[in-house]
Amino acid sequence: MARQEAAEMGKSVPLGQQVTSGIRDLILSGELPPGIRIGQDALAQRFGTSRIPVRDALRQLESEGLVLLTPNSSARVARLELDEFAEIYKIRELVEPLALSESIPHMSDEDVSGLDEQVAEMEATRDSDVFLKLDRAFHLSSYAAAPMPQLKALVERFWNTTQHYRRAYTKMVWQQGNWIINAEHRLLMEAIRRRDTVDAGNVLTMHIRRTRQQLVRHPELFDGVGADGG
Repeated sequence: MARQEAAEMGKSVPLGQQVTSGIRDLILSGELPPGIRIGQDALAQRFGTSRIPVRDALRQLESEGLVLLTPNSSARVARLELDEFAEIYKIRELVEPLALSESIPHMSDEDVSGLDEQVAEMEATRDSDVFLKLDRAFHLSSYAAAPMPQLKALVERFWNTTQHYRRAYTKMVWQQGNWIINAEHRLLMEAIRRRDTVDAGNVLTMHIRRTRQQLVRHPELFDGVGADGG
């Protein structure tokens, strides 16, 4: 993002938030891949600011699970080993159905309609990067009504740390057709519309588990990600 682009992010948004949001987008989009060293001077120049907002942003992103900071002030994009990824996904299989079951009773009809629209957009897109953004928005939106802020923060952290590997999985199945993912989303929506928390939780557990089982069959996706020799 160039200096001019940073300025267009929103004149009413504080600079620190703009920088944090910008770096977060670079990581979640894969432009800064897992394991790569983060050049703070380069980011400061990119966003047209000093290093101070960049350092503050990196501390915030560390709390979100996106960045690893070391005592000598160096920073890297967080990465996962295969066993760490599998562990996180096993936890997700338990906590995300809970978040969904707590959210469904508090959803308005408008909330449900919005989720339906996101599913339709996912089915219509032919761009895997667009699909990834819609998929993240759909699932996190489906948990949004849950009156459990600590649980939602934990879930979002898990989504952050596994983003790169979900991207790898999506691009892998994209070539074969992503009809299974779309079918699972439709089953999930049917349960949400019925306000059936049990069925919704079961479908979501299956949805998360299947992704884990597919990805652990490809350990090469976790080797040397973002390695830059530093």
